Amino acid sequence: MTTMTPPLLPPDWPMFGVKHDLLPFLQECLRRDQRVVLASLIWIQGSSPRPLGSEMAIAESGDMAGYVSGGCVEAAVALEAMAVFADGHPRLLDYGAGSPVLDLQLSCGGRIHLWLRLLQDPAGYVETWQDARQQRRIFQVDTDLTSGHMQWQSTCTVQAGANPGHFRQCHRPPIRLVAVGHDPVTLALLQLAGQLEMETWLLRPDGPAAAPPFVLDRYLPQPLQQAIGQIELDQDTAVYTLTHDGSIDHAVLSWALRSEAFCVGVLGARHKRDQRLQALQADGLPPDRLARLQAPAGLPLGGQSPMAIALAIVAEITQQWHQRAADVPAR
Repeated sequence: MTTMTPPLLPPDWPMFGVKHDLLPFLQECLRRDQRVVLASLIWIQGSSPRPLGSEMAIAESGDMAGYVSGGCVEAAVALEAMAVFADGHPRLLDYGAGSPVLDLQLSCGGRIHLWLRLLQDPAGYVETWQDARQQRRIFQVDTDLTSGHMQWQSTCTVQAGANPGHFRQCHRPPIRLVAVGHDPVTLALLQLAGQLEMETWLLRPDGPAAAPPFVLDRYLPQPLQQAIGQIELDQDTAVYTLTHDGSIDHAVLSWALRSEAFCVGVLGARHKRDQRLQALQADGLPPDRLARLQAPAGLPLGGQSPMAIALAIVAEITQQWHQRAADVPAR
């Protein structure tokens, strides 16, 4: 355990905690040749604002990303990271009810352990994570809680958590959202999904060459069958068709429901649901595939503006992904 010195003052606005995905931050640190300390939440007793495996990355410059509590300990963790930079030794931090650090207690009443270590071979770490993401595989990191030594790989193993003397962290690929359409709801959905760190793909059959004026991961303006032939739908992909064209919507649903996509939705009136299901059943889709259909798209939040409908769809995607991720391991 570490003897604490007085914590740093927290920033007025902890924007470092808004981004969950640490890979872009680590890429930037690598580009700037900045050393990085990783802080991982490896043990929880009672309540915790953040789940097991939550991480922070702290650069030598003092910049940081991610968070491990509700703002109770991040400044102290950053201070301890500076000590790791100074001596190179990993640290186990113990905060909360019953811990020896009496001046830092968690508002939730729980207790947490955080493991801090210097990121060795940052180029290898970032490269392997990038490769895993491109292949839509998990990025698995095993840390020795005695030496701080880390091993990582792009792998099929997904069991995360603590074994005696070790901690395993598994980073799943981000949710990929494939949206089909071009109306204001489609545009609002893709913008909102991008802000939530989803990978965003837009398919607009026979669309204009120029993509819409915001950041997308991929834009496909080809004819429908040509476009979907370029897309592999994995179990971390959601597909929503919002074209208001019955034949296109049906073709997209029939294609997506035959894939591993965890969530498939369509915009439209509720009274059309049975008609859609009957048509898809006539295509030979079995009940277990049809069960993934979200029709009409989105949780029933009651909003009617494009952004409100987009919010309902993003909420539905998030809910469905977490339910499926708990049951089905990533490749």
